[in-house]
Amino acid sequence: MISASATAQPADVLLSKGKPVATSTVEGSGFAGGLAVDGDPRSRWASAVSADPQWIRIDLGGPSTVHRVKLSWEAAYAAKYRLEVSDDGTHWSTAREVTGGDGGTDELTGLGAHGRFARLVGTERATEYGYSLWEVEVFGTSDASGDTVAPSTPAGLKAGAVTATSAALGWSAATDNVGVTGYDVLRDGAVVATAASTAFTDSGLSPDTAYRYAVRARDAAGNVSAPGDEVTLKTTAGSGNAFVVAAAGDIADRCLASSSSCVHPKTAKLVEGMNPAAVLTMGDNQYDDAHLSDFEKYYDSTWGRFKDITHPVPGNHETYDDPPLGGYKDYFGPIATPAGKTYYSWEKGNWHFIALDSNDFAPGAMEPEQLTWLKEDLAKNTKGCVAAYYHHPRYSSGDHGDNPTVDELWQTLVDNKVDLVLNGHDHHYERFLPQNAEGQPDPAGPTQIIGGTGGMTLYDVHAAHPATAKLLSEFGVLKLNLSDTTFATQLLGLDGKTLDSSPTYSCH
Repeated sequence: MISASATAQPADVLLSKGKPVATSTVEGSGFAGGLAVDGDPRSRWASAVSADPQWIRIDLGGPSTVHRVKLSWEAAYAAKYRLEVSDDGTHWSTAREVTGGDGGTDELTGLGAHGRFARLVGTERATEYGYSLWEVEVFGTSDASGDTVAPSTPAGLKAGAVTATSAALGWSAATDNVGVTGYDVLRDGAVVATAASTAFTDSGLSPDTAYRYAVRARDAAGNVSAPGDEVTLKTTAGSGNAFVVAAAGDIADRCLASSSSCVHPKTAKLVEGMNPAAVLTMGDNQYDDAHLSDFEKYYDSTWGRFKDITHPVPGNHETYDDPPLGGYKDYFGPIATPAGKTYYSWEKGNWHFIALDSNDFAPGAMEPEQLTWLKEDLAKNTKGCVAAYYHHPRYSSGDHGDNPTVDELWQTLVDNKVDLVLNGHDHHYERFLPQNAEGQPDPAGPTQIIGGTGGMTLYDVHAAHPATAKLLSEFGVLKLNLSDTTFATQLLGLDGKTLDSSPTYSCH
C-alpha cells in the first residue's frame, strides 16, 4: 500500500468515470481500457504481456486540475510507474513517479497537476504478467463550465421486444441542472452504446442467452450519473442467422479526407465499424454529374472499400452523366446490373432484397417494364422477409417532398406486404411507422426510412407526415439488424452514437 499524503483539496469531483480511454495494448476483448473507468470493481483493464512501458490514458473531457488519483491494482501490478498529465495528449509532464510499488490500492494525493489528459505509465512490472487495474479514479475540478453536478440516475429500465439476437430497451428520462446529453447503455457491466434518447435496441446478441443491462446519464460537462437498477433478460431460442447491413444514399461530394468538412470519409468509417455483411446505397452515390472520373477519385477513396459487398441503385445524379448512367455502370460494373438491367434482386438468409431504379417512373406513362418485372419477382419470392430500396421516396418531409411519380411502385410494395423500404433523394433522415398506400399509419404496411445522409449537404426538414416516427437533419448511416423473422434499425451519427432506434418488427 502506498500513500503520498499532502494538504487535502476541497470539492473534489470524480473526473474520470465513463470518460474515453486509450491504451498501449489490451490483453483481450474482455479487458478494454474503458473497464477501468466504468465504476464497476468487478471489471478491469489488462495490458498484453509484452515489454515495458505500457500505459492507459484518460481524456477528462476538458482542462482540469487533478488533485488526487486512486489506483486499484489487480494481481498484475507495477513495481514502478509514472502519473502524467497533458493539455493536448501529445506533450506530457510527470505529476508523480512511484518506485517500490506493492500492489493493492495506491492513493496519490496533493498532486495539483493541470491538463485535459491523465496517463498512467507502467515502467517496470512486478510480475511476469502485464499491468492490470480494476479502477483508475482521477479526482479534481474541471475548468470548463464549473458544472460538477451529475444527472439523476435513470429509472424505470424495462425490456421491450426481445428476439434471438436483439433486445429493445426503454427507460425514464433523467434530469440535470444544465441538461442531459445522452445515456450510456451497459451490457454485463460494459458500455455498448450511447443513446441520444430514452430508447435503444441492442443487436448482435446470441440466442437463448441471459444479459444484464443498466443505463446511466451524461451531461455536457462530462458528469456521469450512477447506473440505474439492472434488468436481466434472456434472448429467445432461434437459429441465430442474424446479420448486419449498412445503408445510405446521397454519398460522395467531390472532396477528400484531407478536407475536414468532407463527410463521406466519415460515414465510410461508420460502415467499417459495423462490419456489415452487405452495403446498400440508395442512389446519388457520386456528385455532381456522376462521371466515372469522379467515382474513381472520390467515392472509390471511401465507400469504394466496400465495393465487393455493395448492392447499389442509381439516383437522378447518375443520369446527368453523358450517356446517362454511364459513369455509374462503368464504375460498379456487373454489381450494378447483374441481370443486365439497373434493377435486380438478391437474397441473404431469409431476406429477399429488391434494388429498383426509380428514375424509370414517370406520371401518365404506360406500366414500365421494371414494374412488370417487380410484380413477377415478388410473386416468385419464397423468403419470409422482403426489403426494397430505391432513390425517390413516396413520402417525405424534406425539401423535395412527396413523389407521386412512384405511386404505382409504392402501391405494389404495399399490396405485396413488403416489410422494409429504404430511400434517399432528400438529404435528411426520416423513419416512418408502418404505413399504407395513402401514407397513414397501418401495421400491415411497409416501414419506410429515408437515409439521404451519407455525405452531401443536408436539407431542411418541414412538417412531419402523419406516419413520421423520427425526423432529423443529421449525417449518419443506417444499421439494419436482420434475423430470419425480424428487423430493427438504427441511425448512427458521425460520432458513432445512436441517433435513432426503431422497435423490433416481425416480418409480415
